[in-house]
Amino acid sequence: MSDETTTEEPRHITIAFDGACLGNPGPGGYGAILINDRTGSEKIVKGRDAATTNNKMELSAAIAGLNALRPGAFVNMLGDSQYVIKGFTEWLPNWKLRGWKAAGGKPVANVEFWRLLEMAVARHESVMWTWVKGHAGHELNERVDGIASGEAARA
Repeated sequence: MSDETTTEEPRHITIAFDGACLGNPGPGGYGAILINDRTGSEKIVKGRDAATTNNKMELSAAIAGLNALRPGAFVNMLGDSQYVIKGFTEWLPNWKLRGWKAAGGKPVANVEFWRLLEMAVARHESVMWTWVKGHAGHELNERVDGIASGEAARA
């Protein structure tokens, strides 16, 4: 029996995520590109829903991307959705303190998605959020937008 323990090298992953909807509500799709920052290897996750909203697809993209990784990664989430990024980093703590009520006292929209996102984030060592302007030529954002839009068209 050996006293040696093996330690896995920390995994640093960039996830570009996006959602799309044809009409709002309407058919929608989402996509995420997962990139291992050390090796450059990529994985794509995607999905669609025949009747949904853009915000649900944005949240679904983030959730699916995070859940496609083994737990314990250091993740940089890259997206053009201020709804998801500000929602998670700024608004969510207050929503929870108010019993999932928005500032005006109304129930928070898409609570089930926010809870799933919270669980997906909790699986990892750390998750940072980076906002990029959509449709502005950012290569990863343009690629993931194409995936999400393609899924919406197939929904």
